[in-house]
Amino acid sequence: MNLIEILFWVVVIVSVTFFLLGLKSQKGKPKGLVDGQLADCGAAPNCVSSEADTQPEKVVPPLRCTMAEAKAAVQATGGIITTDSDDYVSATYMSKLFKFVDDVELRKDGDVVQIRSSSRVGYSDRGMNRKRVAAIRAQLGANLPPEV
Repeated sequence: MNLIEILFWVVVIVSVTFFLLGLKSQKGKPKGLVDGQLADCGAAPNCVSSEADTQPEKVVPPLRCTMAEAKAAVQATGGIITTDSDDYVSATYMSKLFKFVDDVELRKDGDVVQIRSSSRVGYSDRGMNRKRVAAIRAQLGANLPPEV
């Protein structure tokens, strides 16, 4: 085999692997609430949460808005609402190329909305979930506190 053939097969194997991971992520579901709070982010750096109190690198501030405003901002940024109640909302975002699914979860907490954004599969998200929360925050407007 020459170098071009080897590169071809590497690209094919990597593409198939990402395609299969994308399919796997489509069959998952959001973590949901755990003891009345958003689920912990875990060890992988592919999640941010306003309730990530034990991992400072994963913390984002809660949203200072109503649940209706937060839902509208999620939808305006490309999220598809999958669960909708008065105090909990989950939504999915899908990547264009390999169809990876990420979850955004919202929990009403007094006068703020707690938020969690996480990838269903993989290890790193290259900061995508933090950027998604920033986009939702920007959609909500200037009345929100700046991101930490």
